[in-house]
Amino acid sequence: MAVENDSSVTEFILIGLTDKPGLQLPLFFLFLANYVVTVVGNLSLIILICLDSHLHTPMYFFLCNLSFIDLCYSFVFTPKMLMSFNSERNIISFAGCMAQLFFFCFFVNSECYVLTAMAYDRYVAICKPLLYTITMSPRVCSLLISASFVMGFAGAMAHTGFMIRLTFCDSNIINHYMCDIFPMLQLSCSSTYANELVASIIVGTVVIVSSLIICMSYALILFSILHMPSAKGWSKAFNTCSSHLLTVGLFYGFGLLTHVKPSSAGSLGQGKHFSVLYTNVVPMLNPLIYSFRNKDVKVALEKVLKGITN
Repeated sequence: MAVENDSSVTEFILIGLTDKPGLQLPLFFLFLANYVVTVVGNLSLIILICLDSHLHTPMYFFLCNLSFIDLCYSFVFTPKMLMSFNSERNIISFAGCMAQLFFFCFFVNSECYVLTAMAYDRYVAICKPLLYTITMSPRVCSLLISASFVMGFAGAMAHTGFMIRLTFCDSNIINHYMCDIFPMLQLSCSSTYANELVASIIVGTVVIVSSLIICMSYALILFSILHMPSAKGWSKAFNTCSSHLLTVGLFYGFGLLTHVKPSSAGSLGQGKHFSVLYTNVVPMLNPLIYSFRNKDVKVALEKVLKGITN
């Protein structure tokens, strides 16, 4: 895919998270700590799931892919963000900006679909336990993950392809810490109608499809839980779903805070600060949520640590 257009702009300047000098150093150490926890947490969870045979189940297969997405996701913009706290001008080339935009859209869209697949997995596990091993076979799980990445790739290609066709004439200053869609559209001196239409269609499709499937899955799960005869069954079902529900709530909740707003310059600046929540905080919290709230992960971690120390 070509990453050059007839624009006179060959590079962009990212304003970053803040222009206040007194906040640069504290924010650098804050986001560096966030980055380390995100990388170590997600990488540890991936390794743990691969090493422990008891975690070779559909649920942890999806969780492994979710951690992989969060790990890669953090590589897309956090290193550049950290560099911006120590440089006077945070410059990114046109090609680099398009690459960052592509991978950002790819991993965000893919995560939405993986979270949707995880909701379907929980529905089958609780509502159809006798058919679980057949319904969620390795082939089905692989197809669900492959479809998630393919649809994420298609959405990212559409966003990036339509962005490349725009002309950027004069201003090259992006009011953000990364190359996001709407801050870049404000810089274009050509019509952005097609870009806005494509963004609305893709985002609308991802949100509506994933939200419908997740809500239907949990509505059926709730219906099934209410018909369980014992409180023990309720507790087990709740523990099975709580981590995923918390992850979905954080991801979609912070995403809505960022994007559901008027498209003015002031609101885009506000959205920049809200976006930190789902671009930096959520990838860090996901492995912690699944570690602290999951007995199987705790047991597997203890076994691995015992094997290392003995």
